Amino acid sequence: MKYAMRHTGKSYVVGVGMTRFEKPETRDWQYWDMAREAGTAALDDAGIPYERVEQAAVGYCFQASTAGQRAVYELGLTGLPVYNLNNNCATGSTALMTARQLVEGGIADCVLALGFEKMSRGSLGGGGAGDFTTSPVARHYGIMAAAHGFEASPPTAQIFGNAAREHMERYGTTEAQLAAVAAKNHLHSSRNPNAQFQDVHTVDEILAARTVHRPLTKLQCSPTSDGAAAALVVSGRFVAEHGLEARAVEIAGQAMTTDTGESFASGSCIDAVGRPMSREAARQAYERSGLGIEDVDVVELHDCFSVNELLTYEALGMCEEGASGKLVESGATTYGGRWVVNPSGGLISKGHPLGATGLAQAAELVWQLRGEAAARQVPGARVGLAHNIGLGGAAVVTLLRKA
Repeated sequence: MKYAMRHTGKSYVVGVGMTRFEKPETRDWQYWDMAREAGTAALDDAGIPYERVEQAAVGYCFQASTAGQRAVYELGLTGLPVYNLNNNCATGSTALMTARQLVEGGIADCVLALGFEKMSRGSLGGGGAGDFTTSPVARHYGIMAAAHGFEASPPTAQIFGNAAREHMERYGTTEAQLAAVAAKNHLHSSRNPNAQFQDVHTVDEILAARTVHRPLTKLQCSPTSDGAAAALVVSGRFVAEHGLEARAVEIAGQAMTTDTGESFASGSCIDAVGRPMSREAARQAYERSGLGIEDVDVVELHDCFSVNELLTYEALGMCEEGASGKLVESGATTYGGRWVVNPSGGLISKGHPLGATGLAQAAELVWQLRGEAAARQVPGARVGLAHNIGLGGAAVVTLLRKA
C-alpha cells in the first residue's frame, strides 16, 4: 500500500450503495451486516475490488469505538487505515468530506466513505432539562428553555417545534405549509424501494396525526431507523486508469461549518437549530464550485422535521427569508417545479439512521445525475445539492455535478 503524496486535484464519486432504511428491530441483523451490504453495493457499482481501496472514513453515532473497523472487516482484511467519525446527524456527510479531502489532498486515490446506524425504537433523545450541564447540545437547549421553557416531549422535537412556532409568528407561515413539506416527501418516498415508509399522506391527514410537539405532528418528524450507505471517492487519475468516466460524478464543491455567535446571540430557536450554519456552508460551497442555487436541479436536504426543510430553503438561497412556506405551497420544490427537493422521500419518509443519512443523500444524487433513479428520476438533472446538519453542531453542503 502506497502513501506517497499524489497529485492534488478533483475528486469523484464512482460507486454508491445503500440498504433499505427500516424500522429498528425489523430485521435480525447487526451493523456490520448493514455495512457489508452497502459497502459491497458501492464497490460493485464502481466495478472496483475492495483491495484497491486505500483508506476508509466510517461514520456512526451509537456504536462503540472502532466499530468502523468491525464494519469494513466484512469487506476485506487489507490493513488499511480506518477513521471512526461521529458528528451527530451530519456524520454521513462528514465521512464523505473526509474521503474527499484525502483524495483532493493527494493522500489517496481511492477512499471508501461508509456510514451506518443500528438504532432503538422510540423517539431520539437529546438531553432533557436535567442534562443541561453534560449534554453537548446543552447550549442549544438552553436557548430554547429560556424562550419557551422545557416540556416532557422529545427534546429534538421541542427545539424544532419551537423554531416552527417562531417562524409562524414572525413570517405568517401556516401549519398547512409545514404539513405540505411532509406531504410532498411522503409522496416522493412512495417511488423509493429503499424508503422506510412508502405511504402517501394528504396535508389533512398529516395535520390530524398525533402531535409530537406543536405544531409538529408525527408525520412531520423523521423516525429512528436502521440502515447503511456508502460512496467510493476517487481521484481523476483513478477514473482515467479504470475507465470510470461514465460512472463518475464530480464533487464540485463542499463545505462544513459549525456554530458561530449568530447561532446563539438572537435567543431564537431558528438560529439555534442551524439556519446560520447552513447559510454559511452553502455560501462557501457555491464559492468553491463556481455554482449557485440557480444551477441546481435536484436537492437532498435535511428535513429531520418539516420546519427544517423550510429553514433550509432560505439558507440555500431558494427564496427570501420568511418566504419558504409559500415556496413549498407553490409546488416549486417538487416534480414540475423549479427544483425537486428530497426525491428520495427525505428523512421524514425515507428514514434517518444518523450515520448513514448524509451518504444516502449522496447516493440518491449520484443516481439522479446518472439518470438511474427510475420512477424518481428528475428529467435532465446535471447538478445536485446535498445538505446535512447535526445539532451541536455541524452543517455540510455538497454540490455534485455529472462529469
